[in-house]
Amino acid sequence: MAGNGNGSGGLLAVRNVVQEFKMPNGRPRTILEGIDLQIYPNEVVALLGPSGCGKSTLLRILAGLIKPTSGEVAYHGDKLVGLNPGAGIVFQSFALYPWMTVSQNIGAVLEAAGMAPEKIRERTDKVLEKVGLAAFPDAYPRELSGGMKQRVGIARALAVDPELLFMDEPFSQVDALTAESLRAEVIDIWSDKERNPSSVLMVSHDIKEVVYMADRVVVLSANPGRILKIVKNELPRPRDYRSPEFLRLVDQLHEIITGHEMPDVPESDHAAVFEPLPPAGPGEMSGLIEYLQARGGKEDLFKIATDTNREFGQLITITKGCELLDLVDTPKRLVVLTALGKQFAAADAEGRKTIFREQLLKMRLFREVRSLVERRKQIDQDLVLEILALNLPQENYEALFSTLVRWGRFGELFAYDEDRHLLELPEEERKAAQQAGAASGT
Repeated sequence: MAGNGNGSGGLLAVRNVVQEFKMPNGRPRTILEGIDLQIYPNEVVALLGPSGCGKSTLLRILAGLIKPTSGEVAYHGDKLVGLNPGAGIVFQSFALYPWMTVSQNIGAVLEAAGMAPEKIRERTDKVLEKVGLAAFPDAYPRELSGGMKQRVGIARALAVDPELLFMDEPFSQVDALTAESLRAEVIDIWSDKERNPSSVLMVSHDIKEVVYMADRVVVLSANPGRILKIVKNELPRPRDYRSPEFLRLVDQLHEIITGHEMPDVPESDHAAVFEPLPPAGPGEMSGLIEYLQARGGKEDLFKIATDTNREFGQLITITKGCELLDLVDTPKRLVVLTALGKQFAAADAEGRKTIFREQLLKMRLFREVRSLVERRKQIDQDLVLEILALNLPQENYEALFSTLVRWGRFGELFAYDEDRHLLELPEEERKAAQQAGAASGT
C-alpha cells in the first residue's frame, strides 16, 4: 500500500521550482518558473497546457530525471536526490527494445532493480495479465499494434510496483478507440486500492482525456511555464464523456486555456514591441481561414479541433498566428474571421501573399529584418539570431528564426539560402535591381 506522505499528507511536492536551459549562445531560457505543487495519495493529477509550457519537463523533474535549476522536490517529505524511487514511467513513444520480446522488455527493468530470475518471471506474468497481454509474452514489438505496445509500456511501469505512475502523453500515439479503452483500463488499475499505484500524474493536451481521468487538473501557461489554475474534478466515476456535467467541465477548461493563451492585442502594440511568433506555417493558417470561410466565418475552437483532427495545443498555435496577423478574432471560445480574414479567404494566391506581406510589415521584427536585407542585399543568419536573442531572450530563438523564414518567404519579404545561411531579396527583386544597375551603368 502507498504511504501517507509527509506531515501535510503529500506523496510528492515541488517548491518554487525553476527550470532553465542554456541556448546555443549561452543565454538561459526559462522553461518553468515558480512552480509549487503537491501530489497526494489516491489521486489522478493531470498537467494540461499549450505546447511549450513545460508539462513534460515538470514531469521529468518530479521523476528525478532532471534536476531543477532552483527550488526543491520532496518525496515523502525528504529532498529528492536522483531518480524517484517510488515512480514508474510510461512514455509517449512506447520506448520498447525492438530486439526483445514482450516479457524481456519487462524483465529488463526488473533485472536492473536486482530482482531474482524466478521473481522476475512471476512479476512479468502478473502485470501482463493485468494489462490483457497474457497471451503475448514471446511477441516482439514489431508484431504488436500501437495499443498493444503501449500496454507493454504500462505493464513495464507497473512491474516495479510504483507508488506513483507517471504518464507522458501516453495515448497520443494510438487511435481514438484504443486510447479510450486504455484510459479506462488505467483508471481500473489505479482504482484497486489494495495495491499500487497510489497516484497517477499524467501529461496531456487532450481536455476530454483529463476530464475523464483526473481528480485535479493543473493548467499551465507558457513562456515561461507557470501554474495558471488548478481545477478540481469531482465528477463521480465512471465518467460519461457525453454527460452535461462532463461537457461543462470541458468547456470550463477550454475557457481557462483560450482566455489566457489568446488575449486580444491592440493593433497599435504590434508596431512597438517584438512579437514572439507562434510556430504555425502559412499553409496551416490558410487552411484554418478556408475552414472558417466554408462555415460562415466562425466556429467553436473545440469543434475545429475535432473536425480537423488536430491536437488542441497545435490548433491554438495556428489560431494565435492568424490572430497576430489580424485575420481572426477569438471572442470566448469562438474563432471568427475578421474583414481582412474574409478578404484573404476570397483572394487568389498572389492576393493572399500581398495581404500576408502587408500584415508582416506591421510588425517591428519583420520591418527591421526587411530593412536590413534592403540595405545590405544579404544578411547572415547569425545576425538575425542575435536580434531575436537580444529582443526575445525568453524564447527559443532558433525556432523563432524558422518561423520568421517561413512567414517571410510566403509574404515574399525575403528569400533564404539554406546552403549559405543568408537572407536576401526575393529573386524577382534581385533581378530588377540588377537590371536597374545595368541600365544606369553601375
